[in-house]
Amino acid sequence: MVSRHGYANCVTTLKPTAQHGEGTRSAEAHGRADSFLRRNALGLVTFGLFAVLTVALLVTGQRSYNADQLDHGGTGVDLISYLGEGHFWEAVFENWESEFLQMAAYVILTVYLIQKGSAESKDPTTHEHVDDDPRHADLRKPVPWPVRRGGIWLVLYEHSLLLAFVALFVGSIIGHAFGGVDDYNAELQEHGGTAVSLWGYVSSAQFWFESFQNWQSEFLAVFAIVFLSIFLRQKGSPESKPVAATADHTGNT
Repeated sequence: MVSRHGYANCVTTLKPTAQHGEGTRSAEAHGRADSFLRRNALGLVTFGLFAVLTVALLVTGQRSYNADQLDHGGTGVDLISYLGEGHFWEAVFENWESEFLQMAAYVILTVYLIQKGSAESKDPTTHEHVDDDPRHADLRKPVPWPVRRGGIWLVLYEHSLLLAFVALFVGSIIGHAFGGVDDYNAELQEHGGTAVSLWGYVSSAQFWFESFQNWQSEFLAVFAIVFLSIFLRQKGSPESKPVAATADHTGNT
């Protein structure tokens, strides 16, 4: 028979063991939650999808290009040779330019413009942390080095996201021009026309038609998420308001 005092001792002896086991499980769970794959899952998955779809674009583009060549009495090319054709690069950069234009425009428009009720808009009735002046930051705390350095480095850093998207857009539109001129000239010559210079292609209606057909769709997509997030929800997504939020609640918090 265990005395009341002895029973208490047993409980006291066993309790730390149980806590140690719980602590171990908690540490293991934290380790899994803090793993490289979990921390970077969104970036890895989206970049992986980009890589897979780019390969798909390459393979299907080569087949489409070869079919067109054979239809016009030409010869097809292998996959490696196709990488040197403007047909592929025009398709790649034509789409990239519209994506980066969309993101650059979205970054700058959301600084100044609001949409009441949208999860994608700042709330004009409250102070947003993104509007904090970094020059007033507490330098005793860990801050990015441009904030600590100040001057031109801080000016560039506080606009670096927009600048990066603008640079990517400009680079993509240049890639579109250089990739597209070869494909455009090949098509002209197939129909008995005369090849044009790079400027001739960039100033042509064809170049801008290729651009505008993508640009308009990007801004339709932006409008859709801005407007639909007023009324519709997706539980767990930072692109949505809380499910219980009202239609006029602005922002995603």
